[in-house]
Amino acid sequence: MGKNVVVIGGGIMGLSCAYYLHKEGHQVKVLDKSSMDGGASYVNAGYLTPSHIIPLASPGMMAKGIKWMFDSSSPFYLKPRLDTDFIKWAWQFHRSSTSAKVNKAIPIIAEINVLSKELYQEMYDGGDLGDFQLVKDGLLMLYKSEKGGKAELQVMRRVQDLGLEARELSLEELTMLQPGLSPEIRGAMHYQCDAHTTPTQLMEKLKEYLLARGVEIHPNTEVRGFSHVKDTLTGVKSDRKDFPAEEVVLASGAWSPLLAGELGLKLSLQAGKGYRIDIYRPTPVKLPAILMEAKVAVTPMEGFTRLAGTMEFSGINHHIRKNRVAAIARLAEKYYEDFEVQPQEEAKAACGLRPVTPDGLPYIGRVSGWKNLSLATGHAMMGWSLGPVTGKLISEIISGKTTSLSLNGLHPERRF
Repeated sequence: MGKNVVVIGGGIMGLSCAYYLHKEGHQVKVLDKSSMDGGASYVNAGYLTPSHIIPLASPGMMAKGIKWMFDSSSPFYLKPRLDTDFIKWAWQFHRSSTSAKVNKAIPIIAEINVLSKELYQEMYDGGDLGDFQLVKDGLLMLYKSEKGGKAELQVMRRVQDLGLEARELSLEELTMLQPGLSPEIRGAMHYQCDAHTTPTQLMEKLKEYLLARGVEIHPNTEVRGFSHVKDTLTGVKSDRKDFPAEEVVLASGAWSPLLAGELGLKLSLQAGKGYRIDIYRPTPVKLPAILMEAKVAVTPMEGFTRLAGTMEFSGINHHIRKNRVAAIARLAEKYYEDFEVQPQEEAKAACGLRPVTPDGLPYIGRVSGWKNLSLATGHAMMGWSLGPVTGKLISEIISGKTTSLSLNGLHPERRF
């Protein structure tokens, strides 16, 4: 018999949880404080990335953050601030950025990404969401420097060792796949195991599917607290009304620590802001690419080309730093010939907040202290890629089934 489940958060995590919980026969309500038409689930690069096996917390990242701390246009920006939660998180991030911990994380990241890509394919093949963009052309890692090429070659070999399809391209092969590149480009790795989508398109289709099947979606509904009997949650309180619940899923992204705090949980997580620029006119971009030295992602989406990038730790806010937007545009222009971002396109840039854990792995699973609370947050830059697998895992947990993969390394109360 299905349970009455309240999912807090209407991004890709919350909607994916609702999708799979509905499939399991549960009655689902999704609550979100926003109007559910913007944020990280709408402004990301749209990648499905089994190749992204290296977590953000990797050797050297904190040193880069400190180096770039006073350059607000840098790709990895830590805004200096006296905030105890941020300082604690930064220390845990530093402790997680070791070769040993990265090596431990790699197989976990690869396994969960591969399964999630398969689930996206199942969604596509099953026809639940109608037709949506799912292109399996792979992902290019374009580099200008010999140093960048050598570093990516090492990553590619580790990806191949995991049984994933990837290869190093000659300049001739690269030019055939992606004409119009700058002569400064020295080469690329082609991760054929990857794919891409159009997030704005898929999010709307998910909402339409869920609403048509009786899932309640409540935008502009801010959660204010919880009701409980001993260690069992009985409902979720909002600024609109109270929602009875037999199960609660916390999938509220960067806002998760605030709500977790209402339940006495200390969740180490920081908001990592990313930006996007959309170009609704022809561009030379044929294949998705990460511009390595620029740290910018470029994606040919349904009807437009998207530039996305940067990781900015400046707290929970949606302030658009124009210098960061300009940096994305100017850097992208240097990788393609006859490519220019227009001022009006920069002016329409948007941002989203990614929930980043200290070790770069998500929080998925139950927590001690509450019998019927599950967490689905902390996916950092892999959020879009990991939506379906997270939803499936949460549905399996709530349905009392054996999970499709081990949750070791993903526990919400793990130590750093």
